[in-house]
Amino acid sequence: MIAILLAAGVAMIASLASTRLLISIFRKIGKGQPILGAEDRGPVQHMSKQGTPTMGGIAILLSAGLGWSFAHIRRGLPFSDQALIIWASVFVLALIGFLDDFLKVQRQHNRGIFWKKKGYITFAICLVLAWWLQAATGVSETLSFTRSDLPGITFTWPLFVIWTALMVWGTSNAVNITDGLDGLAAGSAAFGFVAFTIIGYWVFRNPNLYQNVINPLDLAVLSASLAGACGGFLWWNAAPAKIFMGDVGALGLGAALGLLAVTTNTQLLLPIICGINVFEAGSVALQMGVFKASGRKKRLLRNSPIHHHFEQIGWPETTVIIRFWIISAICVATALAIFIADFTDLQNLARSRR
Repeated sequence: MIAILLAAGVAMIASLASTRLLISIFRKIGKGQPILGAEDRGPVQHMSKQGTPTMGGIAILLSAGLGWSFAHIRRGLPFSDQALIIWASVFVLALIGFLDDFLKVQRQHNRGIFWKKKGYITFAICLVLAWWLQAATGVSETLSFTRSDLPGITFTWPLFVIWTALMVWGTSNAVNITDGLDGLAAGSAAFGFVAFTIIGYWVFRNPNLYQNVINPLDLAVLSASLAGACGGFLWWNAAPAKIFMGDVGALGLGAALGLLAVTTNTQLLLPIICGINVFEAGSVALQMGVFKASGRKKRLLRNSPIHHHFEQIGWPETTVIIRFWIISAICVATALAIFIADFTDLQNLARSRR
């Protein structure tokens, strides 16, 4: 527990300081986030935010990495291969996000060079990273909800790689879609990382019931460091935001959430933990589906993602953010309740066999 608190505390302090430093640096450079205008059906109510410093995700990820590393000064917490691969995956996808953010700022247009190709590029990268995780570690290849034998479907390695890649790719894009209002993505991601911190520590304390999870304490520390870094970043990202996380942060955080679900054997619990991200990404899919099905004449929502729809029907931005945070907290609480209820069933079953 001390290692978890150390990781979260160091990451939060580092994130507070480094985000402030990034704001100063980007303000001196004089270029910030471009906003889509009315011609692109963008959120015109946000045009006043144009020029706000972006790429704050750099501070989140570096601070989280520092907090995670610092926690390992305590004896008894080795660097696990799964956690190291998660970090490598996070920074690889964050690099793609950084390149896209950089080009957006340089061109002063909210669509970087990877606008239409980014999905294919990131999915190909996710396939390679998923293969690396499968080949280099003892990660369980069983589809699971809260434990390896529920539902207990074991994949062949090619299917496992494809499934994991889809999870990481989908979560990364869903977090990126959610990142449209001040503090929304960072706050909801923090809730998700708190959930995985609790799950990881719970598994660590009950190794006999969760034998297929490797190095759960290190996964909990990793999660705690990301939660702390998101919290520190929120100090500056809360409305009115002084900096945005950008694709560099959204893709990196989404990758971490997806991979934590894989390594803790809670793949099917992920859509509940990241319920708000599913809600946001689903709204975009429905909007596009209705638009194309109607011959490009009708739209389901006034704007998508759905947080912009609620703004356009009259909700103030802060109201949307806080209500979506509440929904995210409810989703996380529900997921944890399911996990703990299943733990109770497992424990009772183990006692009855004695």
